[in-house]
This record gives sequence, structure tokens and C-alpha cells, in this order.
Amino acid sequence: MKATYDPTADAMYIYFSENKKSTRTEEVSADLLVDYAGNEMIGIEILDASKKLPKKNLESIKLTEDFSGKFSSVS
Repeated sequence: MKATYDPTADAMYIYFSENKKSTRTEEVSADLLVDYAGNEMIGIEILDASKKLPKKNLESIKLTEDFSGKFSSVS
């Protein structure tokens, strides 16, 4: 599992599987989206993350852009 945080968008994404593409997204609430590949949950996006998660947790997640253009976390 991997998590990323984009402070500009104030969005956190939790990856359960990096190698699968989303085939559908369900909006659980206005600020919580769940991605699926078929029936398998592959990730969760939390919008307005700084309002829901402790600041110290968000600050510990640093972003770096990898070769695929996706952001990955570095601790």
C-alpha cells in the first residue's frame, strides 16, 4: 500500500494496487472517491484532506514524480 498527498489540490490518494487501472469510480461522499478494477478496490481519494486528517500525518508524506508521471510517496 502507498499513499500520496498533493498539497495544492489538498487531496490524498491511498493505493492498494499500483499495477491496476481503474475501471470505475464510486463517489461515497462529496469528498471521498473509491476506485475499482472490476470488483477489486484499488484506491481511495480523500478530497480536502487537511480538514480530515492530522497535519503531522500529511506533512510526513512527500511527493516525487516518477517516470510514469504519477506521483509516488517518499518517506
